[in-house]
Amino acid sequence: MDELFNEDQPVTETAAAQAPLAARMRPRTLEDVVGQDHIIGPGKLLRRAIVADRMGSIILYGPPGCGKTSLAEVIARVTQRYFARTSGVLANVAILREQLEAAQHRKRMRKLETILFIDEIHRFNKAQQDVLLPYVEEGAVTLVGATTHNPFYFINSPLTSRSQIFELEPLLAEHVVTLLKRALVHPDGLGNRKILADEEALAHLAAVCEGDARRALNALEIAVLTTPPESDGSVHVTRSVIEESIQKKAVVYDHDEDGHYDTISAFIKSVRGSDPNAALYWLAKMLYAGEDPRFVARRLVILASEDIGNADPQGLNIATSAMAAVEFVGMPEGRIILAQATTYLATAPKSNASYMGLEEAMKDIKEGRTLPVPKHLRDSSHRVAAEKLGHTGYQYAHDFEGHVVDQEYVPTSKVYYQPTAEGYEKRIQERLARWAELRRSQRKQKQDG
Repeated sequence: MDELFNEDQPVTETAAAQAPLAARMRPRTLEDVVGQDHIIGPGKLLRRAIVADRMGSIILYGPPGCGKTSLAEVIARVTQRYFARTSGVLANVAILREQLEAAQHRKRMRKLETILFIDEIHRFNKAQQDVLLPYVEEGAVTLVGATTHNPFYFINSPLTSRSQIFELEPLLAEHVVTLLKRALVHPDGLGNRKILADEEALAHLAAVCEGDARRALNALEIAVLTTPPESDGSVHVTRSVIEESIQKKAVVYDHDEDGHYDTISAFIKSVRGSDPNAALYWLAKMLYAGEDPRFVARRLVILASEDIGNADPQGLNIATSAMAAVEFVGMPEGRIILAQATTYLATAPKSNASYMGLEEAMKDIKEGRTLPVPKHLRDSSHRVAAEKLGHTGYQYAHDFEGHVVDQEYVPTSKVYYQPTAEGYEKRIQERLARWAELRRSQRKQKQDG
């Protein structure tokens, strides 16, 4: 079956052995694939299509190192199709046409189907697509495109409409650890060497590579090849060795323990305390340690309402826009968006008046101080029924000066919302005072009546 991969450019055993560890450890079967159970797990659509050899053209969308190329190769092996690969960067029209015609010839003369794997397919221009589309439509090739960009935004509709799109998720840390351990013992990996790898070292490597298995495997190989052996010939891979090989020093930050909670707490409190410098430092620490940027963005959205509120209503718009932008752009560029949102919110005027007002109202309700809806505020959409039930007397605010009318909206005089004198809330404070004066004037007019 190897000839399916090597028809045009045979790969010698020596060349294969010299390939990077990540390349040598590519899975050969569906069972070898780690992660992505949501698309290739038992009973899932893509797995069914692969096993039944009913593959149509697909686009694999996901972050670097999540297994797009590996999955494409596995598909070719399982379906026993020839595997041809190219790149959206390297494949000009002439190269692409040559590959497509070769695939057409292979199918006609040898009855051998071809999977054409195109990495970075989002880089294809219109001319390349125009060449590709007829061959895809007639079934001369089965296209497997790979991209780190959302195909609905970055790939033209003629291709997406002729392909099924499958999103691959970043590998979890435990998935990467599994791959690292497999590489340490596999004969195609590092299994011919005597290696002692600390669990802490592998866990750190998996964490800092943020789901990128290729980066993790290649860093492990560098660590093994550059670490002097012990007296017994073994290589001891420690955390410090991994830090050096990955060129990223570990920080004290356990994603599900104190380091995680303490750092996000320091970050939020720094923004709340209007210290943009401290906020940026804690943000940098979190991102460096591999914190999910979406988690940070969500916390900023909460803070924008809880701690800034109506002192700067634009704060919530900034925070929600940042959250959407981070989701859309991804990392590493998403860090720029988070930095802007962080500094804006840290330097915005602060008020928790809305939040505290709600908490006080919730407390009253929890303690049993539930109040009836005044009759004049109850539903009066059915006029006859409303009159019979006494749901009358509502005064339309727009009919009065300042669009304010002196009527009871809740049967209590308790004040829940007390705006501060900070930022925009100072204007709200002034507006509420003006409305209170208008209501007093209306009340006096009624009394003098």
